[in-house]
Amino acid sequence: MRALVLFYSTYGHTYKLAKAIVEGASGVPGSEVELRRVPETLPRPVLDALGATEPQSQFSHIPECTIDELPSYDAIFFGTPTRFGNMIGQMRMFLDSTGPLWSKGALVGKIGSVFTSSSTQHGGQESTILSVHITLLHHGMLIAGLPYSFSGQSRMDEITGCSPYGASTIVGGPGNRKPSENELDGARFQGKFIARMASRLSGQR
Repeated sequence: MRALVLFYSTYGHTYKLAKAIVEGASGVPGSEVELRRVPETLPRPVLDALGATEPQSQFSHIPECTIDELPSYDAIFFGTPTRFGNMIGQMRMFLDSTGPLWSKGALVGKIGSVFTSSSTQHGGQESTILSVHITLLHHGMLIAGLPYSFSGQSRMDEITGCSPYGASTIVGGPGNRKPSENELDGARFQGKFIARMASRLSGQR
């Protein structure tokens, strides 16, 4: 079973969730998990002005993904920050370029799953994940999230991301909050859950 964890991250929060997804999925016997990033569309001066250049250096070594790679995977995890309750523009542009795959039905029957991050507790995490789901449904992908069997999403003793839609983290207004251990556990759980499901499906093809 081959899985792809595809992400865009401005300041590194979504990247940390992506690594936890990889960790969870890699723990499933027989799984091969790749980590890729969505191509950057902003010029360097804009990234500098956003203060994103230095944070992005921690994952600049990770190869950018091309749409031609996607059909070779049984499951694809999409990680995107939230922008006004929607996926970030870089992820939108990447998905908009997958028309040739759609025309061939190249992703039909593959599992798609989404994770995200936002500045505030009610910053549109669920609507962002759903915005990606729309495109995945048009591709004929099978959608799965983070089931309530991950009990951490029901915690009341701390502020936390994660929902049945998928793993998530809250970064705070200044962006200085890192993913909590509970949020990372949610990402690991999602990675393992989807990888197990994809392994079962791939064995029946």
